[in-house]
Amino acid sequence: MGSGHSHAAQPGQNERPLWIALILTTTFLVAEIIGGILTNSLALISDAAHMFTDTAALAISLAAIRIGKRPADSERTFGYYRFEILAAAFNAILLFLVAIYILYEAYQRLNNPPEIQSGTMLLVAAFGLVVNLISMKLLSSGKDSSLNVKGAYLEVWSDMLGSIGVIIGALVIRYTGWSWVDSAIAVAIGLWVLPRTWTLLKASMNVLLEGVPEGLGIAEVKDAITRIPGVDSVHDLHVWSITSGKASLTAHVVQREDVTDAQALLTSIRQLIASKYDIHHCTIQIETTPCEQAVEEHSFGPAASHDHAGHDEHEGEKR
Repeated sequence: MGSGHSHAAQPGQNERPLWIALILTTTFLVAEIIGGILTNSLALISDAAHMFTDTAALAISLAAIRIGKRPADSERTFGYYRFEILAAAFNAILLFLVAIYILYEAYQRLNNPPEIQSGTMLLVAAFGLVVNLISMKLLSSGKDSSLNVKGAYLEVWSDMLGSIGVIIGALVIRYTGWSWVDSAIAVAIGLWVLPRTWTLLKASMNVLLEGVPEGLGIAEVKDAITRIPGVDSVHDLHVWSITSGKASLTAHVVQREDVTDAQALLTSIRQLIASKYDIHHCTIQIETTPCEQAVEEHSFGPAASHDHAGHDEHEGEKR
């Protein structure tokens, strides 16, 4: 078996933008809660609720980065990278609950619209828009490489749209007196957030369930390995992610009878997996004949025979 391993902390995980965004959102959160209570605006309070999830998301993101930097040990041989995914899933669930609460509260208020102080509502929302735009700029560089940071970015993005909605609502209420617009905007914010939260939660759960990384087809990987000269067949192939951008692969590869250098074949397989799929943590078992695990696609039971005839394993220690 040959293996290639890299557990180093992912470069570019800069904590400074997250710290700045956290300070900004926390400061505005307090101001928005006070403003929402004073103006009796549900749209403003719903925006404050989303701002609270922003603050929680940023704090959890920072904690995840710090914990993720811990080196692998004898109990957690893959390190602590998975904590990032737990943080992303927690943020998604939190945002789900907030959105559902806002939808319920908006429904209650539509039947009895309260008086809204649109002037203060407008000022607070404008301030919130500035804070959200700054936070989005700070987080944009890391959102494509980390589900954790992407979760925080989506929180801020939803708040940015929420602030725009509150500003529009405040202007409409100010010039028309239609207080129900406040609740309608709160509903729109909630409905906008839910599908994006579901996308984040689904991606997080796929990692937690050790599913195939998004955008990667297991059949395509198997076919690519099979096409390598000297490979007869592939079985027991697994591809999964430890965290964002850190995929692992294991497979049993049956070599052809004319192969004389199994190590060279192993090197060719690993080079293909690294260059074509950007997977650098892989474990390949070379066999002269298919082992008992070739009978089933995924086998976790004991081997049918401990002395499998013609079974040639090439093993290398993980480094």
